[in-house]
Amino acid sequence: MPVVDVQPDELRRLTGHEDKSDEEFKDDLFALGLEFEGVTDDGAFQLEFGPDRLDRLSVEGVARSLRYQYGDARGVSVPNTNDPDWTFVVDDDVPDERPYVTGAVVRGVDLDDAALDSLIQLQEKLHATMGRKRAKGAIGIHDLTMLKGDVLSENASGNSITYTGIEPDGDTFVALDSNDELTPAEVLEQHATGRKYADLVSEYDRYPAIYDEIGLFSFPPVINGRRTEVSTDSRDLLVELTGTDQWTIDRMCNIICYALAARGATIEDVEVQYETGTVTKPDFEVETKHVSHDRIETVLGVELELDEVIDLFERSGLDANAELGEETVYEVSIPPYRVDVLHPLDLVDDVGRAYGFNELEPRYPDVGTVGQRHERSRLEDAVRTSLVGLGFEDLLNFHMISEEENYERMDVEVGSDGVLGGGEPASITEPYSEDYTMLRTWVLPSLTMVLENNTHRAYPQDLAEIGHVAHRDDDENTRVAEARHVAAVLARHDATYEDAKARLAALCRDFDADLETPATDHPSFIDGRTAAVVIDGEEVGVVGELHPKVIVEHDLELPVAAFEFDLSALA
Repeated sequence: MPVVDVQPDELRRLTGHEDKSDEEFKDDLFALGLEFEGVTDDGAFQLEFGPDRLDRLSVEGVARSLRYQYGDARGVSVPNTNDPDWTFVVDDDVPDERPYVTGAVVRGVDLDDAALDSLIQLQEKLHATMGRKRAKGAIGIHDLTMLKGDVLSENASGNSITYTGIEPDGDTFVALDSNDELTPAEVLEQHATGRKYADLVSEYDRYPAIYDEIGLFSFPPVINGRRTEVSTDSRDLLVELTGTDQWTIDRMCNIICYALAARGATIEDVEVQYETGTVTKPDFEVETKHVSHDRIETVLGVELELDEVIDLFERSGLDANAELGEETVYEVSIPPYRVDVLHPLDLVDDVGRAYGFNELEPRYPDVGTVGQRHERSRLEDAVRTSLVGLGFEDLLNFHMISEEENYERMDVEVGSDGVLGGGEPASITEPYSEDYTMLRTWVLPSLTMVLENNTHRAYPQDLAEIGHVAHRDDDENTRVAEARHVAAVLARHDATYEDAKARLAALCRDFDADLETPATDHPSFIDGRTAAVVIDGEEVGVVGELHPKVIVEHDLELPVAAFEFDLSALA
């Protein structure tokens, strides 16, 4: 969980509540969901909070939330911006791995020591959270007076800087905390910060770089140049962000701009000039979401008047309009610095915090019941017990997998209608690892991976798993169809279709289920040694001998018989 250092004197100044004691602040901060963790040597509060409210990674953001809580500010606030005087020219040599850029010019900021420390902390915390340690997004903040533009592009109007790619041993510059002229490659080898972040760019053919008319002044996402270093004497700043995702760096930029605007700064737009066109940044668009009055009351367990709900939204820094009909629905405006509002329940949470969770009166549920196990869980345990009795070793694998393991290595095409495991994947938009990019559509790929990793162990290896599977389905409310599957493999020198079918038949007898196995085909299994699993008249899976292509792909040197079917068929 993120921990942020906040000076209480700065909170008093930024909130306008000079009379607040430290203890009062601690209580107010706890009501916002920020837990007091201690005090630093210089007297700063150490505050821990959920990683969703990234706009509170600085004292300015915390103070803003307190002002809303105190009723000193209401509704959505969007800073006014001046017309752009600077252009970011995105060159076609920019590395494909890091193509996006955004930014802003900030003028008239008053940076004393406390404000500069807060800005540096905000930058570091955003790098560690949204920026994924600079891999997804990196921030550069520069003293604007040290930059010179205007002649880098014939198409650029006013002042301009260029975001481009350079050879590792290309132009030199003096990096922060250094006195030596170094190439980007030398920075990665000799500079402490360069070595720390070298893995982010070391595999690139060309390194990201930002130039003004004087020369190279920023090497994102690694380090800025010393020439444009920000100090307490800086009054005009250039904020630039590069990354792998435009939405992420736009929201990081918004959080920084709001923090600096709280210090009295004026935000100035910049133009970002791509080959495909020019866009204006920062993106201060106000988004809207909807939530019903009934859902708010049901989740919070209190009855609220319409005007009261709108008031609570405004005290959360949001705007709301009620749309009357068969049910009352609120159209809620979300300010640009809020990156956490993704679902109507996030809006309900804001209403609850503004109302005061401590003000909610505990009450017994309307329906009295005794806790007990779900029937599905009982079924799973019963099937698992039967599988163990049949000689299988029970496994529990990850529900996530890669497309290569789920489809390619099993010789299954994505989107194969009517083929077990061939459904469209429920993929992760920004996967943390290339090994886990989607929810698996069937369980057998996980079991064959276990066999592949266990070739050094003795045979036979009879493995089984009851696990979660999912695939895209637009007919579902969530656009994803989910199920629990039973899968098993028998890896031994004499494994046959008959062996797998015999175990499957015994399992079905344990649950008084009628089993039929008409011939079928499946790309993962051998033709003529494969059958559909039909339980109580419904086709629910497949049984057979894995195809030699699958066996060889997983470096197995003996036959494998297997079956998989939908667990609900045994209910």
